[in-house]
Amino acid sequence: MPQEELPPYYQPWMDITWQLPELVHSHKLRAHINKMPLLSSSFLKKHKELRLARLALGMMTMGYVWQEGEDNPAEILPRNLSVPYWEVSQRLGLPPILTHNDVVLANWKKKDPEGPFDLENLELLFNFPGGDGGQGFFIVNLLVELAAAPALRSIPTVINGVRCGDTEAVARALEDIGQSIQDMTDTFKLIQVHADPLFFYGVLRIYLSGWRDNPCMPKGLIYEGVQTEPMQYSGGSAAQSSLLHCFDELLGVKHDEKSGAFLTRMRGYMLPAHRQLIQDISLQPSLRSFVQQHPSEQLNQAFHLCVTKLLALRNYHITAVSRFVTVPAAHARRLRNQRQGLEGELINRAPIALEEKGTSGSNIMIFLKTVRDQTKDAFLPETSMNLI
Repeated sequence: MPQEELPPYYQPWMDITWQLPELVHSHKLRAHINKMPLLSSSFLKKHKELRLARLALGMMTMGYVWQEGEDNPAEILPRNLSVPYWEVSQRLGLPPILTHNDVVLANWKKKDPEGPFDLENLELLFNFPGGDGGQGFFIVNLLVELAAAPALRSIPTVINGVRCGDTEAVARALEDIGQSIQDMTDTFKLIQVHADPLFFYGVLRIYLSGWRDNPCMPKGLIYEGVQTEPMQYSGGSAAQSSLLHCFDELLGVKHDEKSGAFLTRMRGYMLPAHRQLIQDISLQPSLRSFVQQHPSEQLNQAFHLCVTKLLALRNYHITAVSRFVTVPAAHARRLRNQRQGLEGELINRAPIALEEKGTSGSNIMIFLKTVRDQTKDAFLPETSMNLI
């Protein structure tokens, strides 16, 4: 479980982050951060302490930059925030911007420590503006990561089976991986019930937006006390999760130059151990070639199952992005000059600069459809012709 408290020395960071929604709403966050003491990161010794400190500093950074929306983003991050954020990020091997690793993997706790790991018993450590509106979105994403755990545990069995020529062991492990990917998709679908597309698009999304490939911050952000020139970093993205990268490397999914370059760049926003896992899988003997070389019906079907389930997961991701980004964006264009009730208020707060893009700056629907189509190419020739 993530750590929930930092040593007392760092209480100024925790106090501001706990109040972040109210401070942004009252337009006082920047003033509070400007008066915050410059604290040394040297008293953070444990990995979990660094993760929690980075989460708090990252939440403050996103709130500071976007307090006034996209019309007046901060151009300079003050040194009392930027210096410790840079130092903590360097120690963890991550860029100084909020990532999927922070807001999903490090931002939760159990209400009842002895209770189950489910939606009812999980809550966020820190919230963005909008109160509990982001709870469902982030916690469903956390549960998707949990659903992938059996698949990740089975990958070494697949690799060892390929090395030893054990078709039965490989087939059984692939069946487990296919089931785990199915569980990920089923869990992901909970987002339809537990997250509000209008809230995500109109309130939450800007606080996940970065300063690379973002038209309203074309130069990037100056990290005062770190570097005099602006630096550019992508915002949070599901592509920063190591899960699909691992499955792509295992199953032999090949991406074209543009989408492949983006995915490779997103690996720089992962913890070093996660990047290393992907790299290690990529260096193993080809599973796809192994399946082609061994005339085992069980093995062939298990491989086909995994690719089919991965394709279904990517198809559902497209559906979810349509519901949470594309449809609200179209609605925003229709209501741009109207302010009618809560719906109009939320839509008019939505950032225009990233209307057709993901928070990482990618053209999200084109990218998702491209990687979906490239997943189809991983099917073996005799099975790919059966796709509709």
